[in-house]
Amino acid sequence: MRVVIAEDHALLREGLVALLNDVNIDVVATTDTGPGLLSIVAEHDPDLAIIDVRLPPTFADEGIRAAIEARAKHPALATLILSQYVEPVYTAELLDSPGAGLGYLLKERVSDIADFVDALHRVAAGGTALDREVVSELVRTRSAVSNKLDQLTPRERETLALMAEGRTNAGIAREMVVTLGAVEKHISNIFAKLDLPDTDDDHRRVLAVLTFLRAET
Repeated sequence: MRVVIAEDHALLREGLVALLNDVNIDVVATTDTGPGLLSIVAEHDPDLAIIDVRLPPTFADEGIRAAIEARAKHPALATLILSQYVEPVYTAELLDSPGAGLGYLLKERVSDIADFVDALHRVAAGGTALDREVVSELVRTRSAVSNKLDQLTPRERETLALMAEGRTNAGIAREMVVTLGAVEKHISNIFAKLDLPDTDDDHRRVLAVLTFLRAET
């Protein structure tokens, strides 16, 4: 098995290299950035990539974004995500991405070497390896999302469905035969009931649509 690693913490990165070499798994390249991951995957065509969720420069979602892009460009690439915390939004998005085997483990699981290596082989063979805490959080989050959507009125849910189709506020107003002001009120209520952060409306619109689509699938 040929592996690449994207991990910004040098000690953990080198520890993973040593661990994998000890069990006869060939680490062909390492990096500490998302763009670096895309580069080494393209250069070395590995069987598996081990990727930290949070990478420089913002330590937000660079790792997961790079993983999704790498899987899109290289469908045969198996992917194992390592994270310090359970991050169900990232997990759901990754699970929706096309590609080969997929794993998502908390970093603390690496200390159980036998289980970790077994997870690597399982993912490389096209299977899955999801941390039990990740699975529990996904179930809880999906349940919470459904409960929030249940709070929407029929008109608010219709508005959200039209938003998911990519309609503008004006287009939604024409489809529902209501005023633009009524649509804006529906959208404001949707943002509030889904507990979406008070950032710019375009960003909240995307989050609202993602919430709706995940609940419908």
